[in-house]
Amino acid sequence: MQRDDNLPPNFLIPVGSQVVLRYDRRVPGTDATKPAGTVGEIVEAPASNDRSYLVRFLDGAAFRLKFGELLVRRGDHSVEASATAGPDVSPFVVYRVMVGSQAFGLATEASDEDRRGVFLPPAEWHWALTKPPEQVEFFADGVEEVDWEIEKFVRLALQANPNILETLWSPAVLHSDETGDALRALRPAFLSRHLYRTYSGYVLSQFRLMKKGFATNRHYKPKHAMHLIRLLHSGIHALREGDIRVDVGEHRDELLAIRRGEVAFDAVEARALELDRVFQEAFATTKLPEKPDTERANRFLIDARRRRAGERPT
Repeated sequence: MQRDDNLPPNFLIPVGSQVVLRYDRRVPGTDATKPAGTVGEIVEAPASNDRSYLVRFLDGAAFRLKFGELLVRRGDHSVEASATAGPDVSPFVVYRVMVGSQAFGLATEASDEDRRGVFLPPAEWHWALTKPPEQVEFFADGVEEVDWEIEKFVRLALQANPNILETLWSPAVLHSDETGDALRALRPAFLSRHLYRTYSGYVLSQFRLMKKGFATNRHYKPKHAMHLIRLLHSGIHALREGDIRVDVGEHRDELLAIRRGEVAFDAVEARALELDRVFQEAFATTKLPEKPDTERANRFLIDARRRRAGERPT
């Protein structure tokens, strides 16, 4: 997230950008209120920031907002897209889990294995001129694995990135050493009300992809639609219960029907809007803290690095 007072004075938010409400705003002509943290999309930009932007939200509501009422949301939803092949980090992986259909409770006979891990590189990698990669990926027959360097992983977890939180809460743990166990024990430190912003951003992205496809050829990508509904179920649970439910097997029939393309676009859209209203209600009553416990996460990271360097942790 980037605050607007750090942007150049002549910066204009481009059409198509995702933005976040800084304050609660009543929807004009209604009694409904969009809470601070709600994610929308710029559909019309002014010639200068003296005039307002037209912002559209997931439920179709659109109204004008001033520059100072908005935060620009960076595209952290593309975290995995930047993963590239790199050095063999497998000897330094401290935590590895299964994600994707296998962990979601949505696997079929055709499902591949999606693995995610965290690696703690040796101190020499940091001391050398060439620094360790932030993330690497590995492909084999039916297997895809993405591993994050531990500091990168912690930073993304503090931002409540859904992919990272699902990695932390996955019930399918394949490997976890002392550091991995400590990381998993740290999970509550990463949960905060910021989760509403990040999940809303992901949901809006999937919703936009689904609608764009349907507008183009009267078809939508079932995978986008399925992940849209899955993320809403997950976000609602997180705000209500204070943890991440990765296994959505209780919604298996609904989600697999959508993924198979058996649900009409209008029905998927109506279901998404229904769940989004529930998501907003859950945000209004959530007991999650305002901010994550950054200090606790920082202590964990320092201790992990000292352990790898052979020093005694604090």
